[in-house]
Amino acid sequence: MKKIFFFLALSAIIGGFVIMPKLKSGEKLGDSPKGLDIGQIAPDFKLKNVDGRLVALADMKDANGNAPKGYIVTFTCNTCPYAIMYEDRLIDLHNKFAPKGWHVVAIQPNDTELKPGDSYEDMKVRAKEKNFPFVYLIDEGQKVYPQYGATKTPHVFLLDNTRKVRYIGAIDNNAQEAEAATRHYVAEAIQAIESGKEPDPATTKAIGCGIKAK
Repeated sequence: MKKIFFFLALSAIIGGFVIMPKLKSGEKLGDSPKGLDIGQIAPDFKLKNVDGRLVALADMKDANGNAPKGYIVTFTCNTCPYAIMYEDRLIDLHNKFAPKGWHVVAIQPNDTELKPGDSYEDMKVRAKEKNFPFVYLIDEGQKVYPQYGATKTPHVFLLDNTRKVRYIGAIDNNAQEAEAATRHYVAEAIQAIESGKEPDPATTKAIGCGIKAK
């Protein structure tokens, strides 16, 4: 009997080594991707827009048919009160900066089974109600937001024309009242880049609802 238990224990140990994932240098078990940092190159994607088109950053053009200067990639949704409070500010950002080559790219990252109000059909309704001038994409399968490291709605990743991350965080410093904001982080970051400077701050804390993962 002792031999049987010893054999089973040894088999379990050996089996554990067989299925042990190969770790990269410096990586520990339990480590998970933390997303993007300032200066890193963001991955491109191809996601479905509310008009049915598949949209990739590489395919986007400005009004003159040229590649944009950059992208205001914003993870947002229909249902979060913070996301709703920032909708008009996202519209204003796009209307102000898209003519200068900086486009808002809105992505809905929530699992739609957990948040039915964020379904693709509801996204189409919301985009029409608010007359969004920017693309509104759904992260089906929730594959994109973890790569970026988004945790909130809204959460902004400002990319330049090489997809280099230049700013990460909040749109401004007052979620409740747009008029009361004293810092407009995304607008200031774009203006800094246009002037050949680095955004300051380059990161801020995103304020919003946690992304609902499956």
